[in-house]
Amino acid sequence: MKNATIAKRDEFLVFALPLIEDDEIEEVVKTLKSGWLGSGPKVAQFEEDFKQYKDADYAVALSSCTAALHLSLIAAGITAGDEVITTPLTFCATVNAIIHAGGTPVLADIDPHTLNIDPKEILKKVTSKTKAIIPVHFAGRACEMDEIMDIAKQHKLIVIEDCAHAIETEYKNQKAGNIGDFGCFSFYVTKNIVTGEGGMVLTPNKDYASRIKTLGLHGMTKDAWKRFGDDGYKHYQVVECGFKYNMMDLQASIGIHQLKKVDKYWDRREEIWFRYLEELKNLPITLPMATANDTKHGYHLFTVLLEKEKCGYSRDEFIEELKNYNIGIGVHYMSIPEHPYYQDTFGWKPESTPHAMNAGRNILSLPLSAKLTDQDVSDVINAIRSILDHA
Repeated sequence: MKNATIAKRDEFLVFALPLIEDDEIEEVVKTLKSGWLGSGPKVAQFEEDFKQYKDADYAVALSSCTAALHLSLIAAGITAGDEVITTPLTFCATVNAIIHAGGTPVLADIDPHTLNIDPKEILKKVTSKTKAIIPVHFAGRACEMDEIMDIAKQHKLIVIEDCAHAIETEYKNQKAGNIGDFGCFSFYVTKNIVTGEGGMVLTPNKDYASRIKTLGLHGMTKDAWKRFGDDGYKHYQVVECGFKYNMMDLQASIGIHQLKKVDKYWDRREEIWFRYLEELKNLPITLPMATANDTKHGYHLFTVLLEKEKCGYSRDEFIEELKNYNIGIGVHYMSIPEHPYYQDTFGWKPESTPHAMNAGRNILSLPLSAKLTDQDVSDVINAIRSILDHA
């Protein structure tokens, strides 16, 4: 006998709500009262705190992960004609950063089980023009970095880890972002810890870090923010044609307290993750595969795949059904070749990366946030069961 249809929530459940607590609010107020809102001591503190958390050598805070990717590519020496291999199942920023740096993006298909870039497909795409690889730790699951680094070493390629989903992610006792030449992080409002907008670059190379710091603030000498300090005016020098990519103290004021709670928030998302796995396991949808024993998942996105022949709904039909229950979701992502700009510019076709195409047309991200209550999670689970029960 089919279950009765459940009532919809009174309030819409917004996908990926950030958890902002009193200490963040109080720090922002202190920053506002200090009058120092731009890049200053709070940014420096956040850089140091994040560097310590990730056991990194150098950290540079920026305005976004997109900025982090862009400047990493420039610091790596990517110029016109250089090819950079990345995944087709990612946010457009990964590919756009390559284009903005002057490089040519090349797509290597994903492993259909992990949804991460497949090292075997990377190897097929390497040419004499290849200069770098950008693996994306999709949803917080670590890429197969040993294989990727072996390919990079064999062909003398730079590796820039896109860690937008992977603040807490680890691979064989190595923290994501510390394995390649650069690690790029996001603190956007939907991420595991947030600053509203914001990003960070990690690197073991002092020269790379120094150049990124300079490029991120108009190409001015790296301590330019000190020029208005109380120890006297400091003249700055413009040494490169840089960008306006700096993080503000207002943002860092949130980040330094978010970072203190990163493990607590991860624990809560893990709890929700395994509840989803347990309570959705017998439904006709594909759940995330198990995490490898020698890795730590960042639990950023809980993605399911819906195929109409199995569950009775296409992905987009299922989204509409969930909306009727006041449940918000995310789509991460349609594959890059589905978008008109890349088709027109590069002639890409979705069919050229079939695993990414299939995932992108069927994928759905369920709410996953430390702010979710047990009742919120129950509402998501009950809505999914009710929809599929009435298919």
